[in-house]
Amino acid sequence: MVTKESRQEIRVKKHMKIRNRFAGTAERPRLAVFRSNNHMYAQIIDDTVGNTLVAASTIEKDVKAELEKTNDVEAAAYLGKVIAERALEKGIKTVVFDRGGFIYQGKVAALAEAAREAGLEF
Repeated sequence: MVTKESRQEIRVKKHMKIRNRFAGTAERPRLAVFRSNNHMYAQIIDDTVGNTLVAASTIEKDVKAELEKTNDVEAAAYLGKVIAERALEKGIKTVVFDRGGFIYQGKVAALAEAAREAGLEF
């Protein structure tokens, strides 16, 4: 009998492969992206000490107030702009992009492009 792995298990395996390749440092932290069916989350993490330096999500009231929906490409682009602005306020200019095992298209790509346009380098 053929059994098929769930999409969640496949995504977790892809994410572990990505995480084995690179990690965030104090000079160049990791921009981690996670998307659920209803929301998107972005964090900038220093993996050497395990601290989240900056975080933003579509759950936050000030972000949610600016959006019509929290799970579309426009919401992802706005979240990318917000996370980049918060990072630049903290003095973070360059990051390593961690797509979290998700395919680089649609919402994930929109978040990355908006963060680049707002001044983050990766």
